[in-house]
Amino acid sequence: MSREVAMKNAVELFFKIALFAFALFLMRWAIDTPLSDVMNLSIILGGVLLVYPVVWLGRKILDRHPTKSGVVWITTFVQFAVASLLGMGAIRAATTHYDWSDWSLPVPTEIGHVLVIVTGAATLLTVVNLALKGFGAPFFIVLSRKLAADWMYAWTRNPMVLAIFAFLLSLGIWYQSVLFVLWALILFAPALLFFVKVYEERELELRFGASYLEYKSRTPMLFPRKPRV
Repeated sequence: MSREVAMKNAVELFFKIALFAFALFLMRWAIDTPLSDVMNLSIILGGVLLVYPVVWLGRKILDRHPTKSGVVWITTFVQFAVASLLGMGAIRAATTHYDWSDWSLPVPTEIGHVLVIVTGAATLLTVVNLALKGFGAPFFIVLSRKLAADWMYAWTRNPMVLAIFAFLLSLGIWYQSVLFVLWALILFAPALLFFVKVYEERELELRFGASYLEYKSRTPMLFPRKPRV
């Protein structure tokens, strides 16, 4: 490995570690900091809505710099922004759900608790699947070095997204909160799907080329289907 390549890799690793540390700081801040109702709504509603312009701008920049190095750097920052906005929104929604108690779901909390465990485990399995088959980690932590198309990813192109949706809905059922469920369905889910459809599919096409297009043609975007032989 040349000195120039080694230096480039070191700089890239430093920035990813710094971004990851900053993301952890933001998540911790969202968990521990008491906030006013206005600030809570700004994060829970406004933060999620901010995903749309971030993704749109990221796609515009990506189309102007479709080189391999450009894709990696742009994707790292876009994924960091999207993960931070959605992550803080989900954390504040979960930690303040008791303020959303005007409409209650008539479902026993025990059922919601079981669903949270099952969907939480499914989410972890998608992370393991990506790590073993794609040599990557969720969002910007480590971009996959190989196209993950086996196991859960053979049934749907986005098992992690589906598992996260199911987990949030399970939380809403556990909380017995109609408003939390509506927030997950009407705000969180469309924002994450917008990111996947507008940005992620394009950057995967640029990084993996024909292999991704072939995988995309035979595998559904979200809802699982038995893999074609």
